[in-house]
Amino acid sequence: MASTTHQKAPRGTIAIEEAVLDPAGVEWMDAFATLLNPSLALKKAAGEQVKDGYTPGLLDIHETRLQKMDATGVEYMLLSLTSPGPQGIADPVRAQKIAVEANNWLAEQVKRNPTRFGGFASVSMHDAAEAAAEARRAVKELGMFGVMINDFQEVPVSPECPEGKKFYDAQEFRVFWKEISELGVPVYMHPRYPTEKDLSPGQKFGDRKHLLGAAVQFHLDLSFHVYSICTSGVFDEFPGVQLVIGHLGEGIPFNLWRADHWYNKPVKKATRPSKEDYSYYFKHNVSITTSGNFNTRGLKFCLEELGVERCLYSIDYPYDAIEEAQTWWKSLDLPEKTKDLVGRGNAIRLFKLPLDP
Repeated sequence: MASTTHQKAPRGTIAIEEAVLDPAGVEWMDAFATLLNPSLALKKAAGEQVKDGYTPGLLDIHETRLQKMDATGVEYMLLSLTSPGPQGIADPVRAQKIAVEANNWLAEQVKRNPTRFGGFASVSMHDAAEAAAEARRAVKELGMFGVMINDFQEVPVSPECPEGKKFYDAQEFRVFWKEISELGVPVYMHPRYPTEKDLSPGQKFGDRKHLLGAAVQFHLDLSFHVYSICTSGVFDEFPGVQLVIGHLGEGIPFNLWRADHWYNKPVKKATRPSKEDYSYYFKHNVSITTSGNFNTRGLKFCLEELGVERCLYSIDYPYDAIEEAQTWWKSLDLPEKTKDLVGRGNAIRLFKLPLDP
């Protein structure tokens, strides 16, 4: 057993969308290798065992990752099971097992160095009550600071669910949002790859696999889900619920004016399911992060559009480099107070982190 460390780091950035993988997850992670790296498809077709290339960085927490944090000035990371996690498992029993095992493992990793790391809970969203119960266990018993969900929950295709997906604006998930409201922890909505059905020939991404992943497909799919949750009435019923979305808000902040413009027209407003418009919820219930989107002009736009309290720093390690993110962050010409809030203060407040403000 490796030693436990409790030495504080110098004051620095707090990164909150930072992926890990427990050893038990290597098998399901390997299944997504050809999506992460399409060039591996030919090797897999030839019967070769393929690896995605990110797994070593995901498995490592206390060695190279921590060394890079120390070298570049990252004070603290909130860790989460990499996408798709339980959301990519259509079998409800297996998905729940993956969530529980990952949460237990991550809690033990955080205990080894709680001054540098915290954790997000994983949950299977097959059953809302079961997800609520695991979220409560992870927060109350394991000390998690929030819940990470990787977009829609994959479920078996059936006449009742022909697309094989569950979205959390549905009424059945009110019990989950009620629990989140009572726990007082944020939910981080993260992208995922499409289902196998959507990748088959003739389907939207089946013939356009070059669009898969972080460049295009991630923000297109997840923004739809976030818009759906915003307009579902969840935030009206549970106004304390807080969502966090990465990559400068999956493109949504740049569309808010037009989204509101039409959502507030009388033809829409008379029958819409939410009391308020998109901008209202983005200023009261949604925060965005810089994960994997080190765009200075984009961040400044989000700061102006949403307010400094709604913007947080993230890296997206190991899919993006700690060194690149930190170099960009240090070069930003933002007011000192703004930079301190985005870089660390907002995360401490939102997640109630045990760090000095």
